[in-house]
Amino acid sequence: EIRIIDYYENNGQPVSHYAKVLHAKPYDYDTDWVPHDAKVREWAGDGRTRVEAMVALGLKPRLVPAHTIMDGINAARVLFGRMIFDAEACRDGLEALRQYRADYDDKARVFRNAPKHDWTSHAADAFRYLAMAWREMAPEPKPAPEFRTLDTITFDEMIKRQERREQFV
Repeated sequence: EIRIIDYYENNGQPVSHYAKVLHAKPYDYDTDWVPHDAKVREWAGDGRTRVEAMVALGLKPRLVPAHTIMDGINAARVLFGRMIFDAEACRDGLEALRQYRADYDDKARVFRNAPKHDWTSHAADAFRYLAMAWREMAPEPKPAPEFRTLDTITFDEMIKRQERREQFV
């Protein structure tokens, strides 16, 4: 399961603001997942990237791989059933996710392919980044068992497989 225990949103603040907010929380952090564009250099300031500024402020940034919006939305859909939210601490973020939507095209009678960019976008983007980061952290799946057709397996191999099955019955 994935526990979503807190939510904070702001914009237009320097990296130092967010570092201060994170350090003030009572949590032990391992990795600070950030969007792939955090490696850009700031035009204003000392010319460091956001990632370099985060490291200097005691954070441990790691870039979420670049992805399309739909890839992120689909990753979030897959994980949603495994998530448990702190309803009170995440109230604003949950409301943004409830309201996140695509516009309806009345003429074509379909929803548009891209989500509507409005006040819900930042929370939805963060949620997508969470889902994509989870994919990076998840252990590698075990390989599927080898499947062989009857014309490629020997009789002795079939007997051995049957004996193994009987051990677990």
